[in-house]
Amino acid sequence: MGRFIGYAHVSKDENLQLQVDALIKMGCQENCIFTDKISEAKDHRPGLDSCLKYLIKGDTLIIWRLDRLGRSMSHLVNLIETLHQQNIGFTSICDDINTTTARGEVIFNVFSTLSQFERHLRQERTKTGLSAARARGCMGGRKPLHSNDSKVIAAKKMHGDTSIKIADICKTLKISRATLYRYVRLK
Repeated sequence: MGRFIGYAHVSKDENLQLQVDALIKMGCQENCIFTDKISEAKDHRPGLDSCLKYLIKGDTLIIWRLDRLGRSMSHLVNLIETLHQQNIGFTSICDDINTTTARGEVIFNVFSTLSQFERHLRQERTKTGLSAARARGCMGGRKPLHSNDSKVIAAKKMHGDTSIKIADICKTLKISRATLYRYVRLK
């Protein structure tokens, strides 16, 4: 039997205690509960990152509710699939999901199927939108760059002056080093 590892997440102005108490009640030791007090929109969650690194085969990750773990349904499903591949169980207290049971496995598979369906719909909408734009004459991607563009001319002139450092040229023109060299190579 593995360890019960908890993860709790709230926004900056909320209190973690409700979730922490529920995780302890489910069998998580207080020193095995990872937390984040950060906006939902943030991609980087240090507590979650630490939690995922701490988990090992046989452990069970316990959360209070599904929306506390994933940024989106597809992110959540990918995360739980990764746990499953590593033989790590998953339990969501309020959602009554426990992937270590047959019932929980079925519920998770339904979520996984819906997430995959959502991805396919998004891909279809994107393809349809691109096709419609092309039919109207709109082409995607960057506009072609020409050697008579004012920024290209300035870059070439500054690059020709050996007293100006490359970093200073890039900073002045607000371009990357790679872009500068691409400008210089244009004929």
